[in-house]
Amino acid sequence: MKKRVVVTGIGTVNPLGNDLESTWEKVRHGQSGITRITRFDASGFSTQIAGEVKDFEPLDFIHKKEVKKMDIFIQYAIAACQEALQHANLEISEELGPDVGVCVGVGIGGLPGIQKSSMIVEERGPSKISPFFIPMCISNMASGYLSILHGAKGYSATTTSACSSANHSIGDAARIIERGDAKVMIAGGAESTITSLAIAGFGSMKALSRRNDEPEKASRPYDKDRDGFVLSEGCGILILEEYEFALSRGAKPLVEIAGYGVSSDAYHITAPSVEGPTLAIKKAIADADISGAEVDYINAHGTGTPTGDINELNAIKLALGEQEAKKVSISSSKSMTGHLLGGSGGLESAITVMAMLNNLAPPTINVENLDPECDLDITPNKAKERNIDVALSNSFGFGGTNATLVFKKV
Repeated sequence: MKKRVVVTGIGTVNPLGNDLESTWEKVRHGQSGITRITRFDASGFSTQIAGEVKDFEPLDFIHKKEVKKMDIFIQYAIAACQEALQHANLEISEELGPDVGVCVGVGIGGLPGIQKSSMIVEERGPSKISPFFIPMCISNMASGYLSILHGAKGYSATTTSACSSANHSIGDAARIIERGDAKVMIAGGAESTITSLAIAGFGSMKALSRRNDEPEKASRPYDKDRDGFVLSEGCGILILEEYEFALSRGAKPLVEIAGYGVSSDAYHITAPSVEGPTLAIKKAIADADISGAEVDYINAHGTGTPTGDINELNAIKLALGEQEAKKVSISSSKSMTGHLLGGSGGLESAITVMAMLNNLAPPTINVENLDPECDLDITPNKAKERNIDVALSNSFGFGGTNATLVFKKV
């Protein structure tokens, strides 16, 4: 019999705020974190907007000598993890350390450091490259640093599966606890790729919104005039614990991770299929031993791309049943936060848990002209009070990779 897994702590750094409380306050009131890009001169780019983290001070969390050894995604992970552990009231003792693991999903890794170092080697020669370049950019260093800093001596790895990375990491971490290989897992996702290279690359795919004159209105899933996603950055970390262990140390479980479903489209590198997401949702529901009629809320992948949004809604109808799907509150928090790529599932899981604790379905903002093909309740523009006992969080990625999590009230 598999062990039960509960969430006991949450931490986040994202464009809405650098902690959970400020983030949730803005989510519930439908505020946007999207602004014009300040990291570089984007005036010559077709897209000049992004979801930048604001007022983040790494020295609040990291020693000055260590900061230069880490790309930004690692710094975000350290800050979010510190908050999550405090929220869980968990201190990892030397005795507990071997039973604590880390699994933080990262989609691309240290792209800012890679771009900067590439320019240095081309302009100034190989001798000018920092000896910290390689370890500061490797994707698994988010997990690695968290393990080192907190004495987590169990499983330590990183799932890299594009925009599904964080959901895969959380789901895989839950599996590790379920089979008895850990008592605690630090899980989630981190990403920071707001660089000229990334904006140019996604821009050449015509994947990004070009609504440069109205940054806060650019991310608009389900709106008839949506024109792509908004690149964003940040981190979301969950502390997962085996249920009985959490109770034994006096922790208060927030919610339970009851189901996890994965699939591959086996179809196309970037174009979605409805079959893959449908299968992931069905597997997650079956794993949780619930029916589609029991789902109250879904935090959708909902990036704001014309094809992807409709594809996901169709998958929800196929997986839950069309009549059951019409009763569910659905929202895309990316309308407020933008798309954190590999970090998105971590932040969105955090928002999903907060929605359950507050019995409030967050809004999908910027829905001014609802796409007539969006025939489900996407919670347009204003949060909705409703009882949320069961919630899903969807994440889908390039390569046709899909991951769905099921959260239940304890």
